Amino acid sequence: MLPDRLYRALSAFNHSTQRWAAIPLHGPLAQRPSLPPRDVDKQRLSLVSWNVDAFHSRPAARSKLILKHILEGPKPPGIKSGLAFGTLSSATDAEDNTSFDDVPFATMTLLSNKCFASDSDPQEGGDGVEGGRKLMPESVFRMPLASKYGRDVLCVDIAAPAPAAPGTVLRLLNVHLDSLDSLLWRTQQMEILAGVLREPGCGGGLIAGDFNAITPEDDGLVDKNELVDAWVALHGRTGPNGVTWGVGVELKNGLKPGRLDKVAMLGLKAEEMEVLQLGLIHVPRPAGPPLDSPWSDHCGLRCTFTI
Repeated sequence: MLPDRLYRALSAFNHSTQRWAAIPLHGPLAQRPSLPPRDVDKQRLSLVSWNVDAFHSRPAARSKLILKHILEGPKPPGIKSGLAFGTLSSATDAEDNTSFDDVPFATMTLLSNKCFASDSDPQEGGDGVEGGRKLMPESVFRMPLASKYGRDVLCVDIAAPAPAAPGTVLRLLNVHLDSLDSLLWRTQQMEILAGVLREPGCGGGLIAGDFNAITPEDDGLVDKNELVDAWVALHGRTGPNGVTWGVGVELKNGLKPGRLDKVAMLGLKAEEMEVLQLGLIHVPRPAGPPLDSPWSDHCGLRCTFTI
């Protein structure tokens, strides 16, 4: 049995009123009306996933630099997946603070209004997705995971474009799986996440974020759950290694750089994928010149895929 989930309002910025407006939720799939598929041809979307370091100094400044790098880069994405915290939520639409109470960090997903429409702003700005009209978010919910550290999954359902079956959705799952020596927990979490992508009414989707894949056994969890590891599908296991953690820094206690962050897919096709390298931020010190510190302890991932 899958854990209970908490449905909440998903908000979108209305350019006409210059205000955030809630997107109505349709609730659990079994209770939704049978909506006709949107008339959209095969489309390409780009996703960026980035674990923002919530614990080191100047977290707000680090977050702003990462967002600036993502949004002003040559390939701005339609979906941003990553970790966020209070200082970042004030600059985005995290009006519901429930997910940020008594936790040092939480997942946050941002959708580009160039690619996604809303009930309050259905098609403003014209067609922003390669291949057709904008996609429509259906609902958003958080679902607790079996976890040593109280982790959950943030899910955004997207109305599936034609020619998908009426009433089906595509799911975007944003995760930060359990850390450190928690392979058993991560194993259970991946089984739960794969089940969420296979629920009745769901036509597939993806899982993106920090998988904390620190052991050789972790590398088999995507295959074990019959999902597609986007990096492996594009680059193979012997090509570029896709390392996202421990890059360009001195690691202690025998630790080695690892591919901790991943994108796993069901029913989608990965077209391109790359590691987004880190820039530096000046960190003031009480005495002496400022230190140059990486934006985060994780590099980002950009994955372009086809619906």
